[in-house]
Amino acid sequence: MDSVGVFTIGELARRTGLPVKTIRFYSDEGLLPPTDRTHAGYRLYDTHAMARLELVKTLRELGLGLPDVERALTSEASLGELATQHVEALDEQIRKLRLRRAVLRAVVKRGSELEEVKLMNKLASMSDDERKRLIDEFWDEMTEGLNIDADFEAHMRSGKPELPDDPTPEQLEAWIEFAEMVQDPDFRRLIRGLSQQQSDMLDAGEKISPGPDWMDWFERAARMRTSGVDPSAPEAQELVEEMLAAGAPEGQDVRDPEFRAAYAERFGQGGDPRAERYWQLLAVINGWPPIESRQPDVQWLMAAVRVTP
Repeated sequence: MDSVGVFTIGELARRTGLPVKTIRFYSDEGLLPPTDRTHAGYRLYDTHAMARLELVKTLRELGLGLPDVERALTSEASLGELATQHVEALDEQIRKLRLRRAVLRAVVKRGSELEEVKLMNKLASMSDDERKRLIDEFWDEMTEGLNIDADFEAHMRSGKPELPDDPTPEQLEAWIEFAEMVQDPDFRRLIRGLSQQQSDMLDAGEKISPGPDWMDWFERAARMRTSGVDPSAPEAQELVEEMLAAGAPEGQDVRDPEFRAAYAERFGQGGDPRAERYWQLLAVINGWPPIESRQPDVQWLMAAVRVTP
């Protein structure tokens, strides 16, 4: 520093810890105009310039690009406005980094191949809106042109995947499996078939099963199954006839073998493990309580329905 309080680029570099090349670049870009020059043409900077350089250094360390730094220095935008924008950008960057970390953890756990890794990263990088739109489009196609019970459809559409910003490997794996499932042609045929089945029943004036007692029936079936009650036992058949009567057209004999066989067919389709898996995966993704499999109870009830009285 000379007697009038000015600094050369080399002195600024020593005081700020920035490379001479970087300071010269800032000066060339107009972020740090020289205060004066020596007779030989070397740039000189005063204490105000040093303070300005320290601010530039701080803003750059915080990740602001040169255009934003220039806007702050020229007061085109307040530092608070720029900080707010930068916080939002950092939040998004952190979200993406967390997802990448979760993808890599899932890769290690699954031993994934290259193509699967690409798909996993693509699915994990989807925004909340993109994930919800994927499900809305799925149900649009599954119900298009069909007569679907409004409450039932609203319930099915209500389950939206909401992956946390910092998902666990299990949540990420569940989302990837879920996204693959709703795009799988076989699964789409299954759900479209079930939707068509419901539409046909409504068009024919039949009641929609399950009704409000459905969970109670399943609990009773589960208790009987775990207690070793045979599907043909009187108490099992009493439960089956109660279920059949709730959904049968008026005047239908619930003991009719053909009716029971048709009901068992529909019941079996509705109890497909993939339909159950849909909600189990949503529970993992959204952090809901785990949904236990009802498949043993479904199989027991199907066997009970097929019994010829």
